[in-house]
Amino acid sequence: MNAVSGPDAPRAEFTLRGLIIGIVITLVFTAANVFFGLKAGLTFATSIPAAVISMAILRAMKNATIQENNIVQTVASAAGTLSSIIFVLPGLIIIGWWTGFPFWMSFGICAAGGILGVMYTIPLRRALVTDSDLPYPEGVACAEVLKVGSGEVVEASDSAAVEGGTSGLMAVVVGSIVSAVFYIVVQTKIFASDMAQYFRIGDRGAASGYDFSLSFALFAVGHLVGLWVGLAMLFGAIIGWGWAVPHFTLLHPATGDVSDVAQAAWSHYVRFVGAGAIGVAAIWTLAKLVKPVVSGLSSAMAASRVRKAGKGDTLPRTEQDIPIGIVGLIVLICMLPIAYLLGHFSVVSGLASHTALLVIGGVIFVLILSFLVSTVCGYMAGLIGSSNSPLSGIGILVVIIAALLLVLGVKSDLPADSGKALVAFALFITSVVFAVAAIANNNLQDLKTGQLVDATPWRQQAALVIGVIAGAIVIPPVLDLLNKAYGFLGAPGVDPAHALPAPQAGLISALAQGVIQNNIDWSLIGIGALVGVGIIVLDAILAKTAKSARLPPLAVGLGIYLPTSTTLMIVVGAIVGWYFDKRADRTPKADATKQLGVLLASGMIVGESIIGVIVAACVVFMGKPAPFALVGDSFENASVWVGSVAFIAVTFAMYRWISRLGQKS
Repeated sequence: MNAVSGPDAPRAEFTLRGLIIGIVITLVFTAANVFFGLKAGLTFATSIPAAVISMAILRAMKNATIQENNIVQTVASAAGTLSSIIFVLPGLIIIGWWTGFPFWMSFGICAAGGILGVMYTIPLRRALVTDSDLPYPEGVACAEVLKVGSGEVVEASDSAAVEGGTSGLMAVVVGSIVSAVFYIVVQTKIFASDMAQYFRIGDRGAASGYDFSLSFALFAVGHLVGLWVGLAMLFGAIIGWGWAVPHFTLLHPATGDVSDVAQAAWSHYVRFVGAGAIGVAAIWTLAKLVKPVVSGLSSAMAASRVRKAGKGDTLPRTEQDIPIGIVGLIVLICMLPIAYLLGHFSVVSGLASHTALLVIGGVIFVLILSFLVSTVCGYMAGLIGSSNSPLSGIGILVVIIAALLLVLGVKSDLPADSGKALVAFALFITSVVFAVAAIANNNLQDLKTGQLVDATPWRQQAALVIGVIAGAIVIPPVLDLLNKAYGFLGAPGVDPAHALPAPQAGLISALAQGVIQNNIDWSLIGIGALVGVGIIVLDAILAKTAKSARLPPLAVGLGIYLPTSTTLMIVVGAIVGWYFDKRADRTPKADATKQLGVLLASGMIVGESIIGVIVAACVVFMGKPAPFALVGDSFENASVWVGSVAFIAVTFAMYRWISRLGQKS
């Protein structure tokens, strides 16, 4: 790539080919993130894998620049952010209000909310990026990768050199291919999809069990989240299946197959205990950030005012945002489809008598709360990184506020059977605000990368709008496809054995129902809240007494809430990833080897998730639950052992290869 010195030197940046590459990567990564987020309750960051892929493509073209590559990753970063809408939107299916995802309505939520997220963070750029000492971990890392890949730095860390070189691309590609091929073989039923066992405990009818999903995507998540998050999820799974499931099967005895008894107890009781733990942990995480957010914003705004007072009228290219007048106009334009969507939803949901109040109040709610969450999310992302920012806590707080306002403002004037419609409206308006929060959680991270590579802010902001629109186009059909193929856990008429867990959507919809309809067992939520408080205390003790041991409360709550088919393989991946990193530390190129492990894991997630979406399409269009099955149920026992041995062997081979590749880089 051509390196051009000087922040105001002319260079290719906002190019048609860069936009096309970015949009293609966005479409692929968004589909993957939607599937994976519904399955695991987590989404993966896409900026660095997108930067690695785009560098490989642009190297084959003439006159590519680091700024053009930055535009590609900026567009593609929408895949890792806007797809977080899956934490709310499926709630409308779970409560039985929608049976599918209407395209234009779902697109409108994602596009209008996402563009608002871009606009709201523009006035914050100078305060939180240019004049701030916030670390922006992902933004800085991505900038280092772009610099190495462009040849702008001669010396760089081994990890950045790996990401900018061919070995980084090889790691992503190999991880994608291996996980995709393994998933395809699982669909033939030659390899089992999981290794599960359920059993009775004692002679009083208590039941429990475990389920290891043979999923390279889940395994890769464990590698990425690290040892202590993995162990925290294991601790949550032990609480859920070592205590709660046996406890509730004793309290509520049931006959039938032991697996059905255990799963019923987990679904009807334990999930709500986990929901209480997640709620307390998310609110606690947000509460800890209140002080640094307020003080940081105050000092950053003060620094920005001083800086503005001392400079001339002409801004350098690297300081040019979309003009504030245009920002205000776009915000107002975005409010028009939002107002229409709120009004349309009010009419079709039977709330027509309060349409004016719901539309006006809803627009004001979105305007004010969206800006607040943009500020908070932008600062949190700069402080602890986009991947670690507690978006779930934002969703919980927003839906509770929305539900309370509906109860106070309109419920008393509506018929008794309108509770479900109000729950749906609360989820609908929360999804708009959540789309804003999701984009704001990442936008400033991208602008930090741009600052470090001499990019033009307004071009990045325009690129992110394009990425938002591309993501908004693909999210509704992928959600609809997955709903038809598998359904979401807790939705009416869905088989829990095959449903996607969609944990955050289930939790947020349960909270909305609890506030508006008062039909949730608050004692279960209360038990979970007490568990969450206990974990917070234990984590605080570990923070003061142990060198590195931690027990993240949110991860423990997820361990209780998610099925063991999700959590246990994440735990395995966390332990294996930790062991891999420890061994890498004893080698000459430790950082390079460890970063290759991260890219390999990212590839594993992308490969399996993309193939998962394709298989879901085949399930829907072919009308068969297992369209690729080559063997019958008689092979089931053998497939467990064959699949398990193959999984272990492939994992060993991949990590051995990546270790050797790291030492050669």
